[in-house]
Amino acid sequence: MTVPDRADAVVIGGGVIGLSAAGQLAAAGARTVLLERGELGSGASRATAGVLRAYFSGDPAASRLAVRSLAAYRRLPAAPPMRQVGYLVLLTDPEQAAAVEAELPAQRDAGVRVELIGAAEARRRNPLVDEPGLLAAAWSPQAYVSDTPAIVRALAGAAARAGAALCTDRAVTAVDAAAGRVHTAQGTVTARAIVCAAGAWSSWIAAEAGVDLPLTGPAVQELLAAPLPDVPDIPVTLHAASGLLVRKRGDGLLIGMGFPGPDRDAWLARTRAQLGRTYPGVDLDGLRSAVTGPRDASPDRSAFVGHVPGPPAFLYATGFSGRGLCHAPAAGELVRALYLGDDLAAGFGIDPGRLAAGPERCAG
Repeated sequence: MTVPDRADAVVIGGGVIGLSAAGQLAAAGARTVLLERGELGSGASRATAGVLRAYFSGDPAASRLAVRSLAAYRRLPAAPPMRQVGYLVLLTDPEQAAAVEAELPAQRDAGVRVELIGAAEARRRNPLVDEPGLLAAAWSPQAYVSDTPAIVRALAGAAARAGAALCTDRAVTAVDAAAGRVHTAQGTVTARAIVCAAGAWSSWIAAEAGVDLPLTGPAVQELLAAPLPDVPDIPVTLHAASGLLVRKRGDGLLIGMGFPGPDRDAWLARTRAQLGRTYPGVDLDGLRSAVTGPRDASPDRSAFVGHVPGPPAFLYATGFSGRGLCHAPAAGELVRALYLGDDLAAGFGIDPGRLAAGPERCAG
């Protein structure tokens, strides 16, 4: 597709966040152009476990956005598959368990169905668990196994139907935020608003608008797989203390535990050790790499969503720290609200300062 030279809004990044933002802006009547350096969904959106969930322990604001997003996914004309499996958070630390219990009212106020259950009930829900230090668990039925490519297609289809121009293989080479210009090798787009949704590549783009986004990326996210034949479906299960996350995928187990970092062998050893402790019945001899890709993470693991007023305006939605699938529809709605000048506190029940970049957040 030829890159249009003028637009009301130009979105940089064609992952799930950028696609959602482009669709929302176009639906609001803005002439919208999206620029993606590769294929749609080829960055952080590709390296996911394909999980949609409502409950984010310790972050009711994130839970509120996730609940909103789950409802929005179901409204898409080509809604992605959503197989309900539930979400189980294993708690081995008394302080963690107390914190989870204390925030239950705030989580429920955000629309999350969640309860604290005992160790025996947790093992019943996931019979693979044999963690010796298990004290309790948080249980939320609002978690689904989905298909990431299907989510990308659904969001892209919605954006295209709304009138957004989706331009792939269009890497951004320079940004002149003061003039509202975004340059590519194939041409320049001039717009009233620039939207940065470039994931792990967002920091340099935001810097052109004077916004400090201290992301870790592009850090490498790696998911492992282990054979798991003849085992019924299990909830998506997080070991809170270590960050070990597992879910059933086909005849195997899909496994993640943070970023490998520069020493992959040490990360793999830690992951194997935690798997052996929490899931001693899993065959670790068949452990292999399943998915790798970039991932953007903010210092406090919550997304940066905010804007610098214009015109030309500069908006950003990035740093989702692996939560992009769960938050994409709501993130697009937030971008639209900022573009239109709507009140986020009234429309979303969220303090805009909680989302925007600033010295207190950027310090970590």
